[in-house]
Amino acid sequence: MPENWTLEQKEEKSLGIIREAMERFGGRLAATFTGGKDSLVVLHLFKRAGEGKVPVPVLNLDTTVKFKEALEFRDRIARDWDLDLIVATNREGLKQIRLAEDHEECCLVMKATAINMAVEEHGWQALATGVRWDEQEARVNEEYFSERPGHTRVQPILHFSELDIWAYIEKYELPYCELYDQGYRSLGCEPCTSKSARPRGDGPEREGRSQEKEQIMEQLRDLGYF
Repeated sequence: MPENWTLEQKEEKSLGIIREAMERFGGRLAATFTGGKDSLVVLHLFKRAGEGKVPVPVLNLDTTVKFKEALEFRDRIARDWDLDLIVATNREGLKQIRLAEDHEECCLVMKATAINMAVEEHGWQALATGVRWDEQEARVNEEYFSERPGHTRVQPILHFSELDIWAYIEKYELPYCELYDQGYRSLGCEPCTSKSARPRGDGPEREGRSQEKEQIMEQLRDLGYF
């Protein structure tokens, strides 16, 4: 990670990745938005690259067990930033599983499979996400452009740290989901996410996530998960 880079240098690197993606994939590029801090920063970077408007469709996965605060924030940003928001739910998958019971199966069906279904349905060739190198050990070797089933994953903020994200949000005075002020550091599905015992930048950022899922993250990512 370029630890000696300033925040401004990291921003420029990310904007360069986004502009390259827009040139390479044109109208076949989409971004993701979870309602969380990282994808919020990615959307704002797209907004800057698009001269005031996010110039690509925005995919949100609704597993039906997301925090209501995250969904409300998603809808607020979609309205205020005039997003072309596409909400995807694997309805058939819901009939096959019990949510949050088997974490591997649940994430595979409701997230990885749902992502791949949306990519195919909308004909996207690339999908931009808010993945970062320092967030989870399964992501430390990720690249800015990475192949996934049926599409290319674009990851423009790999080099941001957790504290960089908050510095960016403060710098640009961005709104963010209220759950972060209640002790959460990383937002997932409600049954599988708890508050962190430590402050931002101290210890594992995703310690409040289901550790069963965290242990199989690499396998899930190979199948299309963020």
